[in-house]
Amino acid sequence: MAMFGPMADDEGTRAARLVDAQAKAVRLFAEIEERGLVAPGEGERAVSDRIRDLANEMFGTTRHWHKRIVRSGPNTLLPYRENPPDRVIGTDDIVFADFGPIFEEYEADFGRTFVLGDDPVKHRLRDDLPRVFAAGKTFFEGDPEITGERLHTEVGRLATEAGWELGGWHAGHLVGEFPHETIDGADMESYVTPANGTPLRRTDKTGRRCHWILEIHLIDRERGFGGFHEELLTL
Repeated sequence: MAMFGPMADDEGTRAARLVDAQAKAVRLFAEIEERGLVAPGEGERAVSDRIRDLANEMFGTTRHWHKRIVRSGPNTLLPYRENPPDRVIGTDDIVFADFGPIFEEYEADFGRTFVLGDDPVKHRLRDDLPRVFAAGKTFFEGDPEITGERLHTEVGRLATEAGWELGGWHAGHLVGEFPHETIDGADMESYVTPANGTPLRRTDKTGRRCHWILEIHLIDRERGFGGFHEELLTL
């Protein structure tokens, strides 16, 4: 059913602010690459701190709604909840960054993968990440009643088809204003997961449209590395 009046205006504003927050994250990550912040010989935490400082320099961003993650080498196999020891980035490493900066009270959640060196398998993984994301988004857009379970199954199928394995227990989550609709680890309806049989296109407790992040964490367990790509799914 179409919405009219203040609620429709509010939804349009929320959507625009979330898209704007992501656009700032895109610019931040472009600057990370331009400045060569992800470099051999640097510790993961030091790179994370430099990215934090860069976000503040560019946008006055001083808060992040989830822990800042920079992972390299075997640490890229690990899901979000793990907290591996700091590691120095190597000359032939694969590295991913996952940041959740807050821009004017709206959350972004953005992840990208960087490859140092010429390893063709690592380059293939990096290139497959946005392809799997795009295919997952197309699948979402083609099913008005899609559930978290159905989308997770498709993302898993796409990963296997590309020759990889999914690295985490979920493939996305709710996103919104800070602090957004509480993401409770026990509340499967907040995640794109096999346990979520509810439609992703729904409203929250206050009647606002739910917006989602799609996370693609692909790993090669045998070779001991993975990669990560995430951004808005619903806008």
